[in-house]
Amino acid sequence: MANILIIDDEEQLRQLLSRIIGLEGYTVAEAASCAEGLKVLQRETPDVVLCDVKLPDGSGVDMVGKIKALAPAAEVILLTAYGNIPDGVQAIKNGAFDYITKGDDNNKILPLLSRASEKARMQRRLTRIDDKLSEEHSFDRIIGSSDVLRRAVGLARKVAVTDTSVLLTGETGTGKEVFAQAIHHASPRAGEAFVAVNCSAFSKELLESELFGHKAGSFTGATKDKKGLFEEADRGTLFLDEIGEMPVELQAKLLRVLESGEFLRIGETRPRKADVRIIAATNRDLAKQIAAGDFREDLYFRLSVFRIELPSLRERPADIAEYIRYFTAHFAGKMGKRIDAIDPHYVAALERHNWQGNVRELRNVVERSLIITDGNALTADSLTPEFHAADSEGSADSMALDELERRHILRVLEYAKGNKAEAARLLGIGIATLYRKLDHYGVK
Repeated sequence: MANILIIDDEEQLRQLLSRIIGLEGYTVAEAASCAEGLKVLQRETPDVVLCDVKLPDGSGVDMVGKIKALAPAAEVILLTAYGNIPDGVQAIKNGAFDYITKGDDNNKILPLLSRASEKARMQRRLTRIDDKLSEEHSFDRIIGSSDVLRRAVGLARKVAVTDTSVLLTGETGTGKEVFAQAIHHASPRAGEAFVAVNCSAFSKELLESELFGHKAGSFTGATKDKKGLFEEADRGTLFLDEIGEMPVELQAKLLRVLESGEFLRIGETRPRKADVRIIAATNRDLAKQIAAGDFREDLYFRLSVFRIELPSLRERPADIAEYIRYFTAHFAGKMGKRIDAIDPHYVAALERHNWQGNVRELRNVVERSLIITDGNALTADSLTPEFHAADSEGSADSMALDELERRHILRVLEYAKGNKAEAARLLGIGIATLYRKLDHYGVK
């Protein structure tokens, strides 16, 4: 049951309320003044505070703010001997759950306590979820201790506390969305939405609808009004991934939002407003796109007020071992496997790799390694045939490599329970390529 704090200078009433509430299974603490109540709040965290309006050393209406400062999730119910509308209005403005009259409203106290304590419990759960999300997306969770990565993190930390637009550049798989989320969760907008969209995943028409929304009937298939991502991200952050893929026609509309905070839903003539921080990302050379007429220079300058170049994995090989440990623990937990050791030869083989796909590619390699391995250790034999082929280039026995690949594909198929699309994803190849290899090896 919930914890209740009663603050009232009338001892008999306070004890009576304490007995009634205690009989319902609540844990009750008492205080006779504002000062005593604040001392209790410093050592305990009640779910609900029942507070008299007139106390010997202050006003219960003013106490609401002080209580909320010490226990943000606690709900406050004010009690008064005489109903006073202005006091009631001010109490609610200060954040009180309710305002009731002693004697006349005694029958309301227990139902009110039930509703208030449920609201307080819900608020605590939401706070725990928010705290967990903030922890998961904090800068401290970005893996790697190399100087080049730490410099990028340092810049991101500095810009996070501002409202400045940020442009993240770097190769595919370097963790641009991870950085964008960390910037958002370290910003004053952390309590609001973080909304992400990949600009390369939609046609021009669909991307415009996704970003700005549309009015019912504005085009074929628009059967009802639809909010755009700018509205969804209002007061929060909108992450525009692969911004270099955005059609030039849409770039002009995006520029208008950045300059005025206004946009139009498709099919509407009345502009809407949105207060959104933009974080954009690209793996393209936007300067070359500007020269080719594929990207607006004025939009580039608006987006790149603060630019952060994320280093490739090739630039920080010292971080690879840390990633291997992290991904091994992650995937071992998901697969129900126990990995007690990672062979240095396994780490060395991954450190020698070129990593064109960066961290995303490394993640896939470790996941596939855990599928392959039968023991409690990751060794060089846990690596895919592609790695063995690279290590043996120029002297490998092609028949042996074919057999390694065949066995690897069969193991991945078994892990994916025969789902060829999932197996292709885990193998890092297209579904058509998988079918060709299955046909080559005579696997049905």
